[in-house]
This record gives sequence, structure tokens and C-alpha cells, in this order.
Amino acid sequence: MMQLPNPKPSQLWAEFKAFAFKGNLIDLAVAVVIGAAFSKVIDAVVKDIIMPLVSYLLPGKAGYESWHLGRLMIGHLLAELLNFLIVAAAVFLVIVKLIGAIMKKSTAAAADEPATKECPLCLSVIPAKATRCSQCTADLPPAPANSPAT
Repeated sequence: MMQLPNPKPSQLWAEFKAFAFKGNLIDLAVAVVIGAAFSKVIDAVVKDIIMPLVSYLLPGKAGYESWHLGRLMIGHLLAELLNFLIVAAAVFLVIVKLIGAIMKKSTAAAADEPATKECPLCLSVIPAKATRCSQCTADLPPAPANSPAT
């Protein structure tokens, strides 16, 4: 029979804290809460604004919620489909396009600046922002600032 390890309560607590307070786990929890709130807002927009406008365009006095084929609630299904499409479009525009453009711009700016430079005295490779060589300890002139072209 395989015997399970018997950790001490303090060790178990330390492992739990390491798991529960990881940065990406907290980010995920925040995303879920914000996603739930965002979903409620989009649901209200669909049910209170978009679907009543759609019901004005189609003949009949009943609201979209009463649209049905037999027992199939077509009106509710349409509201949920519109809800999904609006959320998907918002996520695509905000997350994929906007954040993607910001990330592309920041990586392009980082690619323009060299990460390393050569010490003029000992010729060792050092970080570009270094003001003192780590090999020969020589004081280095500050890196030239990128000034706008005039």
C-alpha cells in the first residue's frame, strides 16, 4: 500500500499560500469578476435596448421575449446570440486589437534600442544603460538620449 506524505500544517499552509497568491491566479480571479460584471452590462444592453429596437422593426405588438415556435423560445435565443456576439466583438476589439497594437508598439520601441554596449576601455559587453563597467569598473559616459529630429 502506498503511503501518502504527512506534511506539517505550517508546510501545508506555505504551499497553499504559494499556490493561492500566484500573480497569474489573482489576475484570473480579477478577470472572472470583471467578466461577470461586463456580461451583466452587455446582457442589459441587449435586453433593454437592442431587442426592443428589433421588435419595433418586425410586425406584431408582443415583445421579443414572446417570440416562439411551439415551445421553442426564439426571442430568448436571439437575445442570447446577440449578447454573445456583442461580448465577442468587444473582447476582440479591446483585447486582441487594442492590446495587440500596444504590445506591438512597445516591442518595436524596445527593438530600436540596443540591449548591450561595449566598454570603450576593456571592450567587454555590458548593459546599454550601465554607467560603470562591471569588468574594469571604469566610469562610462551616459548613453546619448534619443532626441527628436529637428
